[in-house]
Order: sequence, then C-alpha cells, then structure tokens
Amino acid sequence: MDLDVFRLTWEEEATMLARVLVGVVAGAIVGFERRRSGKRAGVRTVALVSMGAATFTVISVWGFEAHDTARVAAQIVSGVGFLGAGTILRYRGEVLGLTTAATIWVSAALGMAAGAGLYVLALGGALIATGVTALLPHDVPGMRTTEPIAGLGDLDDVDEADDGPI
Repeated sequence: MDLDVFRLTWEEEATMLARVLVGVVAGAIVGFERRRSGKRAGVRTVALVSMGAATFTVISVWGFEAHDTARVAAQIVSGVGFLGAGTILRYRGEVLGLTTAATIWVSAALGMAAGAGLYVLALGGALIATGVTALLPHDVPGMRTTEPIAGLGDLDDVDEADDGPI
C-alpha cells in the first residue's frame, strides 16, 4: 500500500496557497470599507468568508480525483447565502443588514474567483465592490418607496446607510 502524503508538487501547493491568500486580500479590501463605515462585519469577517470560499474552490479543483467543481461552487453559493441571510434583520419596521449580506455574498464570489486562479477578477472585483459600498449613494432621488410593502411597514424611513450594528 503506497501512502503518498504529498501527492502534489511544491509548486502546486504554493499555487493553492497563493490563491487562498489572494482570496483573503480581496475580502479584506471589501471588509476594510465596511469596517470604516462602522459595521461589525468588517475586515476579518469578510476576509475569512472570502478565504473560505477560495479554500473550498481550491479543494474542489485539486482535492478530488474524480470531481465536479460546479457542485462545490453551488454549495458555496447556497451556504454563504444562508450566512448572509442571518445578517438581515427587521427592527421597528425597518429592514437592516441588506448591504452587509450582499457584501458577504460578494466576498464569497471574490474568494471563488481567487480559488479558481482568476486573480485579476478577484482583486479587481474587490476594488469595484469597495467602490460600490463607499461611493454610491444610499438613496437615489425619485427612487424611494412611497407605499409600504406588505408586512414591512413604511420603507420611506429606512436608510440603508444605517443598516444597524451588523
């Protein structure tokens, strides 16, 4: 019985580690802006979500003899969606945490890109996501909801900039 503990070359191992590191950096870029905005899901949380997605993607590519990488990718998307859903709250008729949930979801996608070796997409996407959260307005004039949505109360008073402590 042949036990091959290190079945991959050191170059392949280094490539995997580099992909995970790029995932961490991409997540940290996005998380930095969230932390700067005073949200609890900041640098560490978003970097770890991105790192986890990158690691799962690397495992799906190199970890299995006969593999279907699309299955792992689909499970990352649904699992992170569940994690993001846990950040959305309804408090006094306001919906809080939507931007945080979207940030977590995007950071997983950036991690998957890094894990797949798409470094420019991962880091460029991180810069774009940071720009979206830092520069785009929270409210667009003329685009506000004027009638309450059933079960949510009056959304005119909801300011996504203040999506709570999350």
